[in-house]
Amino acid sequence: MTAPLSSSSGLEVLLSTLQNAGDVESTLTILNVLDELLSAGTDRRIHYMISKGGSEALLSALVTTARSFSPNYTLLLPLLHLLAKVGQRDRRIGMKADEAGAVLLTLNLLRKNDQHANRAAACLWVIQVFCSSVSTANQIGENQGLDVIYRLIPHYATKNQHTIKAAIDAFAALLCTKANVCWVVSKGYIFGLLRLYEDWHSNGGQHDAIPIRYSLLRCLHKVTNSTAGRQAFMLHGGIRVLYESTQTCLLCKGLESLVEPSLQLMRKCLPTTPLPLTSDQSAYTFPLPGRAHTVPDIEPEADMRSEASDDDEEAEDNPKPDYDDDLETDPNKLRFCPDPDRPNELLPQYSRLCPELSHDFQELDLSSESEEGSTSSSSSSDDEAVLLNTCSFGSSRRDRRRSSASGDWSTSSSGSHSETEPDTAAASYLKACDLHSDSSILSTSPSFRTMVREARGKAPPGQRGDELDDEEDAEESHHGTMIDTLLQRHGVCIPHHEPRLYRAAAAKTKSIPGFSILAFPDFWGHLPPPGHEPMAPRKPHVQRQKVFEDVQRFLNPDDIMDQVVFDLEDSSLQCPPDSLRFYSKFECGNLRKAVQVRRYEYDLILNADANCNQHTQWFYFEVSNMVPSTPYRFNVINCEKSNSQFNYGMQPVLYSVREALEGRPHWVRSGTEICYYRNHYCPARGRRRTTFYTLTFTVAFKHSEDVCYLAYHYPYTYSALKANLKLLQRSVDPTKVFFQQQVLCSTLAGNVCPVVTITACPASRSWRDMHQLRESNASWVMKGTLEFLCSSDPVAQSLREAFIFKIIPMLNPDGVINGTNRCDLNGEDLNRQWSKPDPVLSPTIYHTKGFLYYLNSIGRTPLVFCDYHGHSRKKNVFLYGCSLKETLWQSGSSVNTMGLKEDPGYRTISKTLDSIAPAFSFNSCNYLVEKSRSSTARVVVWREMGVLRSYTMESTHNGCDQGIYKGLQTGTRELQEMGLKFCHSLLSLTKNMKALYSTRTINHIDLDHKSHNCFEDDEPPCVEQIEYSTDWPLYNGTDLDSDVNSNMARADEKEEDNDEGHRGGMANRSNGQSQQSMKSYLFPHPMRQTSSEKRSMCNSVSANGQIMS
Repeated sequence: MTAPLSSSSGLEVLLSTLQNAGDVESTLTILNVLDELLSAGTDRRIHYMISKGGSEALLSALVTTARSFSPNYTLLLPLLHLLAKVGQRDRRIGMKADEAGAVLLTLNLLRKNDQHANRAAACLWVIQVFCSSVSTANQIGENQGLDVIYRLIPHYATKNQHTIKAAIDAFAALLCTKANVCWVVSKGYIFGLLRLYEDWHSNGGQHDAIPIRYSLLRCLHKVTNSTAGRQAFMLHGGIRVLYESTQTCLLCKGLESLVEPSLQLMRKCLPTTPLPLTSDQSAYTFPLPGRAHTVPDIEPEADMRSEASDDDEEAEDNPKPDYDDDLETDPNKLRFCPDPDRPNELLPQYSRLCPELSHDFQELDLSSESEEGSTSSSSSSDDEAVLLNTCSFGSSRRDRRRSSASGDWSTSSSGSHSETEPDTAAASYLKACDLHSDSSILSTSPSFRTMVREARGKAPPGQRGDELDDEEDAEESHHGTMIDTLLQRHGVCIPHHEPRLYRAAAAKTKSIPGFSILAFPDFWGHLPPPGHEPMAPRKPHVQRQKVFEDVQRFLNPDDIMDQVVFDLEDSSLQCPPDSLRFYSKFECGNLRKAVQVRRYEYDLILNADANCNQHTQWFYFEVSNMVPSTPYRFNVINCEKSNSQFNYGMQPVLYSVREALEGRPHWVRSGTEICYYRNHYCPARGRRRTTFYTLTFTVAFKHSEDVCYLAYHYPYTYSALKANLKLLQRSVDPTKVFFQQQVLCSTLAGNVCPVVTITACPASRSWRDMHQLRESNASWVMKGTLEFLCSSDPVAQSLREAFIFKIIPMLNPDGVINGTNRCDLNGEDLNRQWSKPDPVLSPTIYHTKGFLYYLNSIGRTPLVFCDYHGHSRKKNVFLYGCSLKETLWQSGSSVNTMGLKEDPGYRTISKTLDSIAPAFSFNSCNYLVEKSRSSTARVVVWREMGVLRSYTMESTHNGCDQGIYKGLQTGTRELQEMGLKFCHSLLSLTKNMKALYSTRTINHIDLDHKSHNCFEDDEPPCVEQIEYSTDWPLYNGTDLDSDVNSNMARADEKEEDNDEGHRGGMANRSNGQSQQSMKSYLFPHPMRQTSSEKRSMCNSVSANGQIMS
């Protein structure tokens, strides 16, 4: 209970009397009363006392008592103890002590009583709480306080351990300032602290002096917050000392509390190591129109991590803005803004993208537009593509002739980009595709054409061009025969996938490096695994184990191979015969460098997004030459996000060529001992304050003669999209389904951005239209949407009859092709370009927005806009929408929202999905408009086009924590199902719901799902610390209270009798005493009063007696 407010006068009387008491007995009595009052309740009583001047009263009494000619320690000891208890809860105690003149006075008391254990401990605790003020800590340091306290820390001893711990804690508290840290470094105290820790650790045993060892680690942590401190720590072998001590701690459960702080200290002090790259810039650069083709690196800096920590040592870290601070509070920026960002005269060009409005369905040729014409002006569709193409790249006459003749494009020998001449790896597998043969070898060929030329011999220099063409045509024919043979022997029927069609589509895909090989999984295809895949359980202390292995690298560099085995920028690199072989020069691939560090361990470095030096997350690469059933550790060492779903059960995906040829073409979740944590690497050329994280996982491959692919998530290439659209076009019934594919525009690299129209083919024109555009990072969800809308399912037929679907399946083809994680070739995130997209640098966004403006101008504003994305740090599938009222409510805006009217229909789709989609979570949805998201598609389409239901649908890369999929990782089956379920949810928008939910449709929709109530969007803190913090955990007030109480419990004998031995002779502090609650131990035994005496005294102070609660 707390004291009533009416008792405040009684407390003020006690504090006033304390400052003016002239005799020892009265002062002790008042201190005893205060102690009992503060001990019986919670910290609220102490804070109340502080608010009434309690700290000032205690400091005044301390100064008055200590300045006497012969200080009375019977009075000083309880005064110091109470001051320590109260002071640690007063944020301004250091400044108050300085103003009262108590700082140096307490330091002098310590000097005089360094041979008296109890007195010294009391002074040390008070000094410790004074150091909450930086200026006070500096003042103590300037007056040799560090030297005085350091001399009180001996080597291992069994006596007076409570005083020794108090000295170490006070020493650590003084290290809150740079000046004191510099003094400690210059005096060589770091070496002494390390030797002290070694001595206490080696002699302390399994259970003795653990608090002292922990306090010594705290000192080391504080002093290594500066560059000089870390350098001195390294110079004196600090990492080796801690590593060896933690290995013994791991053998004893009682020493577990020392392992984590030692590990964090080692992580912090490992020297910063630049990534082994020549440049931070991406290996892929692309000349942008109107810009110089140079992107200089930032000059290197000495120690970015240490400089950053030094800057913040004496000041509180600048807190990140609260989420509410990012919410838009200006109603004018949240209201509908009808004015387009371009002249209206430019909008009619988009009328061609609405063929269903200008043609008779009975006569319409349902064939899709040609994606790329063989001539420049052979059709109107080509003219339109040229009109929208902002940066096209021509090809030679010979290239065009070969393209029309064989459907293949040759690899350009010059320029920064070229069209693809795919030589699928499957061709080279024919020599070993008989899996029953003992000599079967599965490997990729650098080029099929190269093999043929080597077999036939190179053409003489004078050979004519037409002879070369004839030879290449023969090679192409032979290559096709080999592929046919391979597919005939081992092919598996994969819905909506045709390898030959994929290869033809890939032949026209343009990439920066000019990919000439197809990844086998993309060519061959993928089937979902037969069953669900649960999230991977996290092995206890797996991160600790991996960090220890990383520390071993530093301590034993001679054991590290450090052999580069793959370099995207060095094609001449020779791989050692006994190492894994890596490859990533194919569509969607991303692996820049692989370094073998141990026999079965590899560091992997990802390529930054094209034309920039950041955004490293996505990986996709080939690996071969493995030893079966051997654990290989892979470390992706330049990840950038501060956390990842890999810490919460997510696994990478793996595809085995051998398994595929045996009839199991599956991408499967794979990998054990997975964790994600901050490492000690820095950029090669010194981007300031950039930190990297390591994703580490272990894979044991099943087969020896195999080629495997590892990826962050299930790959989906641009070529796969083009092939899939062609297959869908072939599969639809033109009498029932209107399916037309057109070209929205060309990308920077010259690839086409397709737009698809899907609706029904009615006998009349009386249908209601809905235009729905989708951009997809979650391409598998989009695949599910497209395939469902083109199917013969009764629900799909109902939707086609009700709506017109406008779908843009991929808004960043160039980024997907070149394996980027976030950006287009212009180095910008396209989903941050919607406010004012550049027609030259962001053509897909510019023309998509223009098309939306056009629809708005003709009175056909989309009913729904949904932008598909993937989310790397959350589970489930959920929607981000836009709401004016919710945003103003949440932001605390002063605008009166009672008068605002808003259609609540923006929640309809999410509520429906919550009922029918197992992976969807309504509780993870959000409808707030943030300032930082003001230029995203969702917000711009909502604000500028007035689309109420404008969404971003985020699909997890991991799995679900609710519903029937709880604890399972999502696969391509579940992602495609989500695309289907989104279509189902659109039925909720039709006027005649009963008609659509008829018997023919209701049987095809699962309506029994409901997500659990889970109001926390973000993951809980990882079980192991991802970051290595520069801040030690704050000192627990109850720990100091326990130390003070234990000290006074030993004072049953008079203080004057405790002069024997160094710092006095006292019993060792017991574990039981350290756990006592805040209980009164201020006074020697003879001074204690009975409870009735205390009540009588209190009543005499306050007549109403209400000070006692």
